[in-house]
Amino acid sequence: MRVDKGVFEFEWDKGNIGKNTKHSVEDKEAEEVFLDEGKVTFKDKLHSQNEDRFIAIGKTKEYRLLYISFIKRKKKIMIISARGINKRELALYG
Repeated sequence: MRVDKGVFEFEWDKGNIGKNTKHSVEDKEAEEVFLDEGKVTFKDKLHSQNEDRFIAIGKTKEYRLLYISFIKRKKKIMIISARGINKRELALYG
């Protein structure tokens, strides 16, 4: 699954804004992954009970690789969680 190039609006609410600082990821940094032309995205089948959830692995402007869990609602992306990738996930970015 590729995120539509026209979708660059992010939805942040009090439930998800700032929560990734525990993983040392700022909200704006997490958004940068969606600008990475080399990012990989795929459906998160394990966590897609109520609505389709997706995973994106990509680089930020500072070349930091992040693992992003998100949902897509119409023309908006809601980031659920963002963190640095682990060794196993590094191979997925390839």
